[in-house]
Amino acid sequence: MSTFTLKLLEETFAIHSLARDVDIPKAVFDAPIFFIAKTYEETSIVLPQTINIMSDEVEKDWQALEVVGPLDFTLTGILSKISTILANEKISIFAISTFDTDYILVKSQNVSLATAALLANDYQII
Repeated sequence: MSTFTLKLLEETFAIHSLARDVDIPKAVFDAPIFFIAKTYEETSIVLPQTINIMSDEVEKDWQALEVVGPLDFTLTGILSKISTILANEKISIFAISTFDTDYILVKSQNVSLATAALLANDYQII
């Protein structure tokens, strides 16, 4: 499988956990980028750390690497290969997929190590 180009986004992100039935704060929808996931147990919101919302728990200081797309649905192993490279460096990830692409979030203190590992495995970082 060929490797891909990853774009390091400028924003620092926070990952929020909220109750399943909570109303999504308006500030989320005003954000320039955000991700919402709702399950039977909880609601997760990822948005720039500069936007404060009330949540039950929050994990701060995440940076996002976007797999430059759009990606075709027939492609396989994209997240698997990237996550394996980062796991080999003991770097935890938070992965998000959209219709067009994937985002891999890593803690800010691990960005340099993560990008170096990906570059060493023939990924391009822009």
